[in-house]
Amino acid sequence: MEADGDVKTTATGFHCTLCNVNIPNMSSLEQHIQGRKHKTLSTVRATRKSQEEHSVFVAGIKPHISQTDIAEYFEQFGPVTEVIMDKENGVFAIVHFTGTESIQEALSCVEHRLRDLKLRVKPREKKGFKLIPKKKNDPQNLQQFLDRFKPQLCQLMSVDAQMQYIVERCQLGENEKKARELLVQLLQEVFVEFFPDSQILPFGSSVNTFGIQSCDLDLFLDLDNTKKFQAHAKSTTEQAGQGTSDDSHSEDSILSDIDLSAASPADVLELVATILRRCVPSVHNVQVVSSARLPVAKFHYRKLNLQGDITINNRLAVRNTRFLQLCSGLDDRLRPLVYTIRYWAKQKQLAGNSSGAGPLLNNYALTLLIIFFLQNCDPPVLPTVDQLKDMACEEEECVIEGWDCTFPSQPIAVPPSKNKQGLCTLLASFFSFYAVFDFAGSVISVREGRALPVTDFLGHGDGDAEDAMEEQQPAKTHHKGPKLGPLNLLDPFELTHNVAGNLNERSGRSFQRECQEAEKYCRSMQYQRKSTKGKSWGLVRLFTPDGDASHAKPEQLAISVPFKLASLPRALRDQLQAAGDAFRPLWFQKVCAASLAVFQDVLGCHLVACTDAVFGEEPAGGDADTSAASLNTSASENGDGLQNDSGEAVVGTKRSLSSGSDASSSPQGKRPRLAKKSRADLPTWSFVQRHAVWAGRRKVRRELVKDSDLRQEGSCTELEAQVTARIAEKEAELKEPLEFQVHGQMLGGTETTRAVLRFEEASDKKGVFQDFFHFLEVFLPRMVETLLQKQEATA
Repeated sequence: MEADGDVKTTATGFHCTLCNVNIPNMSSLEQHIQGRKHKTLSTVRATRKSQEEHSVFVAGIKPHISQTDIAEYFEQFGPVTEVIMDKENGVFAIVHFTGTESIQEALSCVEHRLRDLKLRVKPREKKGFKLIPKKKNDPQNLQQFLDRFKPQLCQLMSVDAQMQYIVERCQLGENEKKARELLVQLLQEVFVEFFPDSQILPFGSSVNTFGIQSCDLDLFLDLDNTKKFQAHAKSTTEQAGQGTSDDSHSEDSILSDIDLSAASPADVLELVATILRRCVPSVHNVQVVSSARLPVAKFHYRKLNLQGDITINNRLAVRNTRFLQLCSGLDDRLRPLVYTIRYWAKQKQLAGNSSGAGPLLNNYALTLLIIFFLQNCDPPVLPTVDQLKDMACEEEECVIEGWDCTFPSQPIAVPPSKNKQGLCTLLASFFSFYAVFDFAGSVISVREGRALPVTDFLGHGDGDAEDAMEEQQPAKTHHKGPKLGPLNLLDPFELTHNVAGNLNERSGRSFQRECQEAEKYCRSMQYQRKSTKGKSWGLVRLFTPDGDASHAKPEQLAISVPFKLASLPRALRDQLQAAGDAFRPLWFQKVCAASLAVFQDVLGCHLVACTDAVFGEEPAGGDADTSAASLNTSASENGDGLQNDSGEAVVGTKRSLSSGSDASSSPQGKRPRLAKKSRADLPTWSFVQRHAVWAGRRKVRRELVKDSDLRQEGSCTELEAQVTARIAEKEAELKEPLEFQVHGQMLGGTETTRAVLRFEEASDKKGVFQDFFHFLEVFLPRMVETLLQKQEATA
């Protein structure tokens, strides 16, 4: 390990120069060396080194010299595997040989001549391998942008003016737009030579009116006419027996090697990538991403320092672009809102991954969230997609891949909004709207302009969503439902696509938490009025990372168990679907039962008291034998109950629903607080833990796995229970047993659906409860999820 030249010892541990990461200890170092990233980079470095040792650099060539010419010339020295040429100016090339002997022979030759050109051949330069990280949204760069324009923003007289200023500084300039148009024309001219009658259509940020400087260029290569031409040319050739069709297009082209109607998208994109590499000047770093939801060919255009994507099966994206263009034309307030909220989301590291990969919101999803909010203003700022469909004329009817994509082509066909709110008010309302939105229990439909209950999309494989969408897309009847997750946002037209389906639980929570913090700030005078003392105000303070110290709150000992629809077993999904709008109480019962089982059966905690309003049971003080199964059934049999945070009765509620509990009638930003719930309304358990079951679990788990056939961490509760038993057997009891209480509460309706377990330490003289709690933060939600899955397997 110490002999590894990539690892350097530091004052705080180790540093891997290959991966550019710091490692705290020897155990972590061993895992890193055996990890995927280190092994992959080691392999790439070895490959690069081998290529350098088996290639020579050739200069002095001219543009008319082809790769074939160079390969044929250097074949006299040995087998040539590849020739890489400078296609910009055609003045140099790199020749790869299969063996080092060929290099020596080529270098020992006194003079190299090819077609009266004197070539200069020398060893290839040896360059050290260095990891170049992928470009991401660097918070420092965003902060530099804010610092640069901070004085101008602070001098403006209103938040509305600040938002307009952000648009002016971030949007695509006219010169950049024209340069992109010229690139599209160049690509059109190149591809039409290989794919007759094809079209290159830009879509996305470059043309939907929401583009920012240096945004990617998204392109759709429409090959429908080419396929028709190919079919016609084929039939004409078979009839005439000659190589030229009536359309005067030569069949002796790239089309003669591939049948577009039968080829897979990946095969066609490989062909597209080849054309980009060989025929388009200034295009570099071409690669095909065939594993994406919609395969693309990526490239970099050096002259504009521009990243581009070409897809061949994304006609819906072109229509989505037209839809966003229409929305932008319907109301002038949309663009400032989009630019401002996008910039805010990037500053808070909530969005910005243009490719859609990773757990962040992409710009398209964020824009749809803004449009949905504007559809739900009072009065609405924007109409729903269904309303737009009714305003379109017959000539504007459009169906793509079975989806109804009809809407007016011009904003003049849509009546103007009666909403006259300013940008400052709308921005604050956006944060208020999503600060209390139930993301986990809802599916956002921009088409209908409302949040659909998630139970409408439950069922076997999410396929029950077909019934809800059958009227929208009668031409296609075998669509599966959307991929459901922490944030469910349906595409306006492709109703089986959740455009926020890449988000994980942490990202979903972060978005809502940042909305809550922003909503609090927008109620302050620092947001609404310009500072008379020249201090930061309005958007400047809103954009500042981590706000104005509003996160500095006393730590609350609470663990959230999120409503993760994708991880629920099929049987439980069916039960929730049958429950309809009352699915939350049923799910909460299951979570409480699983949580109790984790404490008792997995972690060996002793249940000493249980005052359970949900299940209506009060076991004797020393009774710790209450099983999760009995708790599951007693919930529906007992008359006592509680209310959730929106006032919905859970099971047999004791109190009637108050008229003031609805979130829409409460003051802006005022939402129910967890601390105001009465302890009598919450399921409460009192436990005693006599062993430090959280300490050394990983080591004990590894020992058990080596000696048994049990699977790895988190895969089964039996293994975790055995780990607890082994620790209790080997380690001495705590000198002072740990006594604590757990209070359960369900949130939903006015907040994202989740179960919250609040902890209170009754006795912690040695100060070890914090260690136990931090262990539970990760362990408890994971084990609850595992138990819910196991219940179906054992049912």
